[in-house]
Amino acid sequence: MNLVPVSIDSIAISTPLPCALHDSEGVLLASQGFLVNSRQELETMVGKRSQIYIDADQSDNFRRAYFSRLNNLVLEDRALGQIAQAQISPYDIKREAPVEVSDEPDWLDLQTQAHAMLRDTHGETFLPRLQRLQTELERHTLRNPDGTLFALIHLAGSELQHYSATHAMLVCVMCSVAARDVLKWPAVQVLALCNAALSMNLSMTELQDRLAMQKTPPTPEQTRRIQSHAARTVDMLQQMGVTDALWLEAVMFHSSPTPRPLAQRSEGKRLARLIQRADMFAARLSPRASRAADAPSVAMQACYFDENRQIDEAGAALIKAAGIYSPGTYVRLRTNEVAVVVKRGLNTTTPKVAVLINRQGMATGEPMLRDTSLAEFRIVASVPQRDVKLNHKLERLLPLTKPSAADRPW
Repeated sequence: MNLVPVSIDSIAISTPLPCALHDSEGVLLASQGFLVNSRQELETMVGKRSQIYIDADQSDNFRRAYFSRLNNLVLEDRALGQIAQAQISPYDIKREAPVEVSDEPDWLDLQTQAHAMLRDTHGETFLPRLQRLQTELERHTLRNPDGTLFALIHLAGSELQHYSATHAMLVCVMCSVAARDVLKWPAVQVLALCNAALSMNLSMTELQDRLAMQKTPPTPEQTRRIQSHAARTVDMLQQMGVTDALWLEAVMFHSSPTPRPLAQRSEGKRLARLIQRADMFAARLSPRASRAADAPSVAMQACYFDENRQIDEAGAALIKAAGIYSPGTYVRLRTNEVAVVVKRGLNTTTPKVAVLINRQGMATGEPMLRDTSLAEFRIVASVPQRDVKLNHKLERLLPLTKPSAADRPW
């Protein structure tokens, strides 16, 4: 048995283990498929051990299984529920043998970490884990905002199992880019904004994931919990030791539909309004078991206009930051080619794209880059992600999002 260490923070709560867990001597701690029901149960299992391990061969197997099964189900046009049930979560593998260190993010691992964090209601562990996740997201967003948006929008539109985790990360990143690059908010506000976005639904994380898989409308009890979740989340955060007034105010009012200019709001409510608009966009972009996802352009239009059908300042900032055609979304070109957006352009409607399906409707061998600011390659329509049935992997397309000297400065 070739044991490799795994991060305890990577282990998802209330999700069957895809690999057996061992101690440093190879003694079995938990078998494959075992369900860890709480953080406390996990800590009891680990005990005083400084590290836990999995078999390296099992690690490789579950990573291959994830991509193979997911791609096959998409190609077969299976129901979203079946696709979600097929997914397993990769863990943060730290091999002891010398390997080349990569600064590229492992988005499936970050998704798993966020999923586990949002089910952690212990302040002594939740806050450090949230800070690590927020720092990691900020690092990747500053280094490659297009790639970060691409990965999270792709994940949000393609699977259901970790809905609440993916949703929180996407809202966090969209708000971060809009606040920093468009609204020019100071760093202290951006930090409070990101913390609020990641933790806004903490009191209903399990319910949020259940509703994503539920085919029937929310029950009266579920509706009550949804309506009260903001205040309950603030209570939880305060019990965990959060004292940042901006963070708490943003969470308290993040779901309040109150249309008016940002300047007429308190500092915390400005943060809340930006979160509310990004929350709406991300929710519409994601599929549910009960409905298909909206087209990206429809989701963006919904956050652009406020409750009175007037242009919303916060929504407009999000669109300027992410683009009407955001990285990770699909479009049809004037050439009748279908492409995925890989980089934002000089304006919100002219991104850089990679063609995946040619004008004859056949998959391209390699993605072909197009500049949609050129008349011959202009975008004529959004394409729902569910209609693009291709066997392509996230890591194959992410290199196309990397910044170059020709890109616009952000």
